[in-house]
Amino acid sequence: MIRTDVVTLSVIPATAYRQKLRDGGSGIVILRSDCRQPGIASISKSSGEAIPAANTPKDFYPQEAFDEAISLTSGMPYNKRKAPAPTEVVIEVPEETLQAISEEDAAPENKDPVAEVVIDSSDYQKILDAYTDKDGKFSYSLLNKDMIKFAHNSSTVRAMTAENVPTENITLYVAGSKFRSITGNSKLSDEEVLKIIELLDDVSPKGVFREFNEDIRQRSSKKSKR
Repeated sequence: MIRTDVVTLSVIPATAYRQKLRDGGSGIVILRSDCRQPGIASISKSSGEAIPAANTPKDFYPQEAFDEAISLTSGMPYNKRKAPAPTEVVIEVPEETLQAISEEDAAPENKDPVAEVVIDSSDYQKILDAYTDKDGKFSYSLLNKDMIKFAHNSSTVRAMTAENVPTENITLYVAGSKFRSITGNSKLSDEEVLKIIELLDDVSPKGVFREFNEDIRQRSSKKSKR
């Protein structure tokens, strides 16, 4: 579960939030104050544009509303609220459509145990702000450079690489150290750190620590050859 604010739209009288799709993608849910029917759309992984569900009424939920919702919720963690059930809406929405945009409807055995970790939205926002570039966009380059710099200066990381500790363990240690420092939250657990990494990776899927992990692998390889 993640605490986060729902954004208010200006294009139409409505609020909106993001939800994670069961296939791993992102979805947008818009709720109007004058309509009990939700506006539902998935976000194209290739173009980043909203693809409204077939039963989303265009008169109530124009494309401009989804565009604004995507822009306003960019970088925000997913909201865990359930979409309204079909019996609660004016125009019936197929059950499979509602299930597709709500992790809450997924079978318990298919749920990621980390998915229920509560992340404070202010902590998450501080991390986003720390790695936002001059254009106001989240930067993987800034994040990875900071992680690499920390690792190069850390005696703990040097010891871990010398002992051939798995890369993912080193990544968790460095990310946890940086995130706790940035947020000022020394009680941030490893589970919360993992959840934040997952959320950051969804901002622009490409492997959030790809450059850092490659640097660690190269350092470990050099040590093993000595």
